[in-house]
Amino acid sequence: MSKEQNNVAILGTGHIAAKMAATLQQMKDVNCYAIGSREQIRAEAFAKEWGFKQAYGSYEELVKDPQVDLIYIATPHSHHHEHARLCLLHDKAVLCEKAFTANARQAEELLQLARERNVFLTEAIWTRYMPFSATIRELVFSGVIGRPQMLTASLGYPVAYKERITNPELCGGALLDLGVYPINFARMIFGTDIAEIRSHCVKNDKGVDMQESISLRYADGKIAALQATTLCANDRQGIISGDKGYLIVDNINNPHQASLYDPDHQLVKIYDCPPQISGYEYEVQASIDALRKGCIECAAMPHAETLAVMRLMDRLREEWGVVYPMDE
Repeated sequence: MSKEQNNVAILGTGHIAAKMAATLQQMKDVNCYAIGSREQIRAEAFAKEWGFKQAYGSYEELVKDPQVDLIYIATPHSHHHEHARLCLLHDKAVLCEKAFTANARQAEELLQLARERNVFLTEAIWTRYMPFSATIRELVFSGVIGRPQMLTASLGYPVAYKERITNPELCGGALLDLGVYPINFARMIFGTDIAEIRSHCVKNDKGVDMQESISLRYADGKIAALQATTLCANDRQGIISGDKGYLIVDNINNPHQASLYDPDHQLVKIYDCPPQISGYEYEVQASIDALRKGCIECAAMPHAETLAVMRLMDRLREEWGVVYPMDE
């Protein structure tokens, strides 16, 4: 293995783990090193399919491997705290899939542990690390739409039948799975000076949110209207409007194009994102770059911002009466 490469491991073997593995295969700075599962046979099958060197039938074995440089956690939200904590206690750098944890209390515990042990930890909210996200923000504040005043962002897929969505024990619901994207989109573009939050949600018979509408009023008068749903597909768009035009982002979950319109609704220009593998490569590369610098967090998604988003989602769930077992 080249000294320029870092040994990356994946904890979990589900759908998102496979997507990450396919991405890692094509990255120059990465060695697809190890996979950890609860079953040896699943670990071996995953390793064979995606070209990983080591296959471990327990997470404990994975974190004890001294050759592992970075572990990507690909398990359900409900298990992120447990699995990230296990990694940190073995001084393993962590890239933890969103939502970061079940609640803010768990997030605080992990961030404190990372500081105490001086171990790298970051949230894998991939849109935060994409170069095109920075391009969108730069466009918004470049003057091409004038003074930004309003933002709308929606994300929806018909996934209400999936157990990870319906089950409160798995931290189910639209908010942690999908709503986290509109929230992050708004905070990336309009910032964090939120003066007021209003919201509505619809719950299933198990008490978790199936869809929601969230309105953010900023201290300077800007407004963000956000929607997330597991009951249907929607346009997935983000629209940022100013007094001289507006910008339509095609997909807030993985933006590929931003279209600029003037006040008369005439298309002015289309901006395209740079070529990418899957979009996951940016969070991995940012983690590797931070590790090489000796940092314990990423500038693109600092610990304080991860915690702020978790607190915001806690507040929403409290208003809706959506409770997970780990909240008690």
